[in-house]
Amino acid sequence: MAQIRVHKLHKAFAEFTAVQDSTFTVADGEFFCLLGPSGCGKTTTLRMIAGLELPTSGQVFLGDEDVSFKRASARDIAFCFQMFALYPHMNVRRNMGFPLVSQGLPKAEVKRRVEEAAAILRITHLLDAAVSGLSSGDRQRVALGRAIVRQPMAFLMDEPLGALDAEFREVMCHELRALHDRLHATTVVVTHDQTEAMSMADTIAIMNRGVIEQLGAPVEVYERPASVFVADFIGSPAMNFLPFEASLGAGADTVQVGPARVGVPALRQEVPHSELLLGIRPENVRLSDDSALRAEVLGTEYLGVSQIVTVATASGATLRAKVHADAPVARGDHVGLLFDAAAVSLFDKTSGRVLKTARDDVAAPWHPRRQRAQAGAHHG
Repeated sequence: MAQIRVHKLHKAFAEFTAVQDSTFTVADGEFFCLLGPSGCGKTTTLRMIAGLELPTSGQVFLGDEDVSFKRASARDIAFCFQMFALYPHMNVRRNMGFPLVSQGLPKAEVKRRVEEAAAILRITHLLDAAVSGLSSGDRQRVALGRAIVRQPMAFLMDEPLGALDAEFREVMCHELRALHDRLHATTVVVTHDQTEAMSMADTIAIMNRGVIEQLGAPVEVYERPASVFVADFIGSPAMNFLPFEASLGAGADTVQVGPARVGVPALRQEVPHSELLLGIRPENVRLSDDSALRAEVLGTEYLGVSQIVTVATASGATLRAKVHADAPVARGDHVGLLFDAAAVSLFDKTSGRVLKTARDDVAAPWHPRRQRAQAGAHHG
C-alpha cells in the first residue's frame, strides 16, 4: 500500500470548473472519504487520482511517483464502480480472476488469489455461481473481490454502496470498514451519504462547488465545523442557525439574540459590526421556562428514546431540539430555549466561514480509528 498525495489539483471543462486547486494527503493504510452533494467535484477528483480523467493542472502522487498524466493502466490502483460492472456471462470465480488472467498470471496463482479474496469476503460458497442470480450485496462483494485480487497500492471506490437498499447499506458499511481493517489498505471512497462517511472514514474531505471546505476526522468536522456549509451538511438533524447583527469585542462571551443574551465561547479577536449566525446542534438545545428566548412548537418527531421538537422563534427562525422522549411538549406550546454555551459556534453570514467554533479551546478529540490506522501503517 502507499500514500496518495494530491497537490493543487484543478479540473475545468470549458468554462465550468469542477475541482478548484484541491490539496490533501491520504496516509498509507488510511480510509479516506470524499463527501459532498451531487456535482461538488468529488467523483471528478477520484477519477483524476485513478487516471480516468487528466487534470487541467496540479499533481497526483502515488507513493513517491508523480502519476498526474499517466494512464489508468499505468497506475497500480483498483477501482470499484457504483454499479459493480460485473461480466454477466462469467461466474463469480471468473469475474474475480479476470484482472489477473488479463495480466497473464499463472493459473495456480490466479486460483490462489481468488480463493484467498473469497475467504476474506465470505463468498467462497458462491465462486461457481452465476453473477446474474446474486443479490446486490453479494454482487458488491464480488466487485470488491475483483479489486482485492490485484493487490494494488490503493483502492478507489465511487459510491460503492449506492446501489444497495438502506438496510443493507448499513450492514455493508460495517463490512467495508472491517475489510479495510483486515487488509490495512489505502482506500479512497466517494459518497454523498454523511452516515457512510462518518461511520467508515479515518479522515473526511467535505467538498462543495469544487472546493474542499474542511478536512478532518469525523469527530472534528462534527464538533468543529469550518463553515456554515459543513455545519449544515454534517449531522442529522443539521445544526440550527440563528441570525443576528452585532459588533463583538475580543473576549466577548455572550451575544444578544432577540430579547435574550446567549452564552458563546469567548472570542479571541474583535469582530466588526456584521451579520452573524449563531450555530447550535439540536442535542445542545434544552427546553426551559427560565429562558427569555421564546418559541412556538411547530411539531414533534418521536424517535424512541428521544424526540425532535421543531420550534419557530418570534423572529421567524426555525430550530430543532433533540430532547428526551418523555418531555411534555406538543404542537402549539410556547417554550423557552436554552443553549449549551460550550457547544455554540459563530459564523460570518456573508462569507459562511466560522469565527469561533465551540471546541476551539480544547484539545483535538482523540480518534481511536485514526490511531489504529497510523499504527497499522507503521507496523504493517
